[in-house]
Amino acid sequence: MKILNVVGARPNFVKIAPITSEMRKRSGITPLLVHTGQHYDREMSGSFFRDLDIPRPDYHLHVGPGSSASQVSAIIGRLEPVMAQERPDVVLVVGDVNSTLAGALTAVKLGIPVVHVEAGLRSFDRKMPEEINRVITDAVSDLLFVSEPSGVGNLLREGHPPERIFLVGNVMIDTLKEALKRKDGAAIFASKFNSICQTRSSAPRYALLTLHRQGLVDDPVLFGKIWIVLKEIGQRIPIIFPVHPRTRLRLQTMECKSFPASGQGNGSIGIHMIDPLGYPEFLGLEKE
Repeated sequence: MKILNVVGARPNFVKIAPITSEMRKRSGITPLLVHTGQHYDREMSGSFFRDLDIPRPDYHLHVGPGSSASQVSAIIGRLEPVMAQERPDVVLVVGDVNSTLAGALTAVKLGIPVVHVEAGLRSFDRKMPEEINRVITDAVSDLLFVSEPSGVGNLLREGHPPERIFLVGNVMIDTLKEALKRKDGAAIFASKFNSICQTRSSAPRYALLTLHRQGLVDDPVLFGKIWIVLKEIGQRIPIIFPVHPRTRLRLQTMECKSFPASGQGNGSIGIHMIDPLGYPEFLGLEKE
């Protein structure tokens, strides 16, 4: 069986790692991996393949940045000839990013069965691009692999046949457990961030921040209110903030005119902005 796996963004990489690892152990499976290039730089993409032991992609589509609609259309345009050439038995997509939707739509148009891993999750907010991706991907998928019981209920309410729904658990936990075996979070923390976090207390102590959802950072009024609160928190406890490229662009248009190109940010407001981290490095910070 030839299975073509489509990924494109960091959440995909964390999910696909244990799946492709298992596929490579099975003599009856030929796994192919397509990286759409939705996340395209080293921090957002390359380091994850190395750190999570994901094999080098068989195809890299180099789609790059763009709006949701332009990314989906670009991926479909570049993915169709790959699927037409390889003619896989199954196309597997994970999560809810633009690459997920594009992979599913391309496959179903070519008559190739679609498997969706992490099916059935719902925010019930159709303003979220991810919610649209989830609903449409589930609608065209032949097999729905669900991470939690609420997902099964959502799919049944939407009319999906029960024989296509499988409650399998969360593959990101497999990745988490494997990463915790390999990396010492305390060592990563001590080597990189100990000096930052001792500036306001004798013992290292800090908050860890992620902030990149389109609905949060693309609204300048809402993002401005969030940033005011974060600055207040930063005066009480240092905040370590690995900054997503989307958020970086928004910050550069706001009051934070001294936002750095790379490295540590403006510690004077208590928010230490750094480049995106690899999965083990971020896990080390989170663990501490």
